[in-house]
Amino acid sequence: AKETYWAGQVQVQQQAAAAWLARAEGKNDEAVRLMREAAALEDSTEKHPVTPSPVVPARELLGDMLLDINQPGQALVEFEASAARDPNRLNGLLGAARAAELSGNAAKARALYGRAVALCDLADGERPELRHAKAVLAK
Repeated sequence: AKETYWAGQVQVQQQAAAAWLARAEGKNDEAVRLMREAAALEDSTEKHPVTPSPVVPARELLGDMLLDINQPGQALVEFEASAARDPNRLNGLLGAARAAELSGNAAKARALYGRAVALCDLADGERPELRHAKAVLAK
C-alpha cells in the first residue's frame, strides 16, 4: 500500500525479534550483529510526525542485550546513543545506570540513577530497578 515508513518499522521489529531469538539459542555474536542492524535501520528512519517514539528503541534493546551477555561498557555506549535520539526514557536511564555501575563508573551510575529516580518522583508503584537505584543513591 506504499506505506514504506510502516514497512520499515515492521522490519526493525522483525530484526530485533530475530536478534533475541539468536540470543536465546546462545548465538551471541549473531544476536548482537542482528540487533546492531535493527538499531542502524531504526536510526536511519525519520520519526513519523504523528507517532510517539518506539515502545523500546532498537538501540536500547541492544544495550539490554549487551548487559545480558556481560558487556556493560559496550551497553553504556549504546544506551547513551539511544538517549541522544530518545531522551529521558526510564528503561534507557536505568539500563545506562546499570551499565555504568557494572563498568565501575560509580559517579556516572549515581548521576543516571538520580535522573531515573527523579523521573519517577510522582509515580505510584515501585519497580525493583528503582529500589536498586535508591539503594545506590543512599550509599
